[in-house]
Amino acid sequence: MRWTARRERFRALLSADDCIHPGSVYDAISARIAEDLGFETGMFAGSVASMTILGAPDIVMITLSEFADQAHRICRAGELPLIVDADHGYGNALNVMRTVEALENAGIAAMSIEDTELPPAYGSSKTRRLISIEEGAAKMRAALAARRDPGLVIMGRTSAAVISGVEDAIARVRAYQEAGVDAIFLAGMKTRDDLTTIAAEIDIPIMLGGASAELSDSAFLADNGVRIALQSHLPFSAGVGAVYEALKALREGTAPADIPHAGSKELLARVLRQDDYDRWTDDYLGGGGK
Repeated sequence: MRWTARRERFRALLSADDCIHPGSVYDAISARIAEDLGFETGMFAGSVASMTILGAPDIVMITLSEFADQAHRICRAGELPLIVDADHGYGNALNVMRTVEALENAGIAAMSIEDTELPPAYGSSKTRRLISIEEGAAKMRAALAARRDPGLVIMGRTSAAVISGVEDAIARVRAYQEAGVDAIFLAGMKTRDDLTTIAAEIDIPIMLGGASAELSDSAFLADNGVRIALQSHLPFSAGVGAVYEALKALREGTAPADIPHAGSKELLARVLRQDDYDRWTDDYLGGGGK
């Protein structure tokens, strides 16, 4: 498939003056739903990938190949530009290069590489630690060197503001901007003052994730360079809840027709692209072709 158009659309979002919310997606169907509802972009998080693919919590158990394969399934399902959270790049700077190659080939529009020490080292499982700024910047340079399509957006991600403080966060985002990243992903931001202080030190777009309720005003965010703001990953947990309630009702003897959690036949047909498959069947399997 050709991925250029969706990457161009995502770059246009970063170049605009507004702050938008991506749809949190985790498979082909959720991506199609987000696209049908008009979301400009989708977000496939590492945490959601672990839950979806492994049925495991967000403790960095997933592998690059598992993550890239699922990203490709999402990308090929439609035309939604996809952002992915590639965690720490699955290793050191050389592993980051492999990560970029795999995810670029999967069709994503943008990806972030973070500077958290992952997976946690022995004895530090309850404490989040950051790699050095020098190593973080080297990872960013490696990611950019591995990129083949200049349309692919590379973001430098940091949680420094809530781990080591705003001054360290500023030093990191400056270093990552100098390394050449296209945008900065600030995770876990708590206050307007902290965001304003950090944003004033860089001149590339910002993405926010895991921010506090204080940072929910889209106009304020846009004024401070934030172009993408995540809204948690509720669709996945909502899906888990719906499946649980449907199976529970069936197990307890409720008739399928009396369970309200199922999508309508019309909705299923739309997200499965039933009309396309019916047309292709007619055209290529003798149903009504010449």
